[in-house]
Amino acid sequence: MVNDAWYDRFLDALLAKHPKKVLLVEALVDLLHIEQEAVYRRLRKEVLFSIHELATIASAWNISLDAILNVRSRIIPFRLQPVNYINPSEQELMFLNHIIQSIKSLKNFPDTEFMNICNKLPRQLLAGFDHLNRFYLFKWKYQYDSEKKPVPFSQIIISEEMRRLTADYCRAIKTVTLTNFILDRMIFDHLTDEIGYFHSIQMITGEEKEFIKKDLYALLDYLSEVATDGCYPETQCKVNLYISQFSIDTNYSYTHTNQIDICFVHAFDKFEIYTDDAEMTKKFKSWMQIKKSASVQISEVDKKTRIEFFAKQRQIIDRL
Repeated sequence: MVNDAWYDRFLDALLAKHPKKVLLVEALVDLLHIEQEAVYRRLRKEVLFSIHELATIASAWNISLDAILNVRSRIIPFRLQPVNYINPSEQELMFLNHIIQSIKSLKNFPDTEFMNICNKLPRQLLAGFDHLNRFYLFKWKYQYDSEKKPVPFSQIIISEEMRRLTADYCRAIKTVTLTNFILDRMIFDHLTDEIGYFHSIQMITGEEKEFIKKDLYALLDYLSEVATDGCYPETQCKVNLYISQFSIDTNYSYTHTNQIDICFVHAFDKFEIYTDDAEMTKKFKSWMQIKKSASVQISEVDKKTRIEFFAKQRQIIDRL
């Protein structure tokens, strides 16, 4: 019988990836090419996963062995979780479902805080607007897909399963106790420039551009309501909205509860590079609080600035 604490942490990490044991066993059989009973013996701790098996699982499922073994070094590990949001695999769908369930569980932690610093619209705001969400998927595919021929906006088809997951995510994310958004003051300028560019090279039709534009107006109306009331209208959970006085280089965020801290750099439009390293998350939180101090809060407290900001964004969209 294996009693090492690190092995228990490793098993916990496996169950986090596949909470249903039957599905976990099936996934390990497929990944390691061993019999079902051999997997069960490893999960019962009658035998250890071999070094090769540990490395194979960690690599395939993006599990940090340094964190599991409590290895401390001057190198801070970040992990990348790539997901194909247009044509996800079964494993990617399971991962997305796990993320949504994890977000839903945060409502049990009244001290939960999300902070998002954004030079592009974050997923929390995009999820509720179909054409706008499709545009970001289209742009991601255009920039990072390995296919030689670019795919126009009209060919970005989102499956019913992904629509369901997006709707579930949109509902779940609004149950977080406290959310802070710090937006780049040029965020809508950059976005409308991108939409205009793709329209100019005929990757987006005039009709499709109007659909996206309609979503942008609807998003502004929604954000204005959130900023006025200081909360999500669907859940009444607290939202603070800030406008940065400095340009923002990329999207990054952190999630805090009394049990976990994790920080993200949102790379390549749709992917996240993340770490739960205690030293790094502490620095992230400090940097982001400094960023907040150099921003203007427009939710609840500054009506004049809030009205001026949304009026300006509407003018920017008008020009699209």
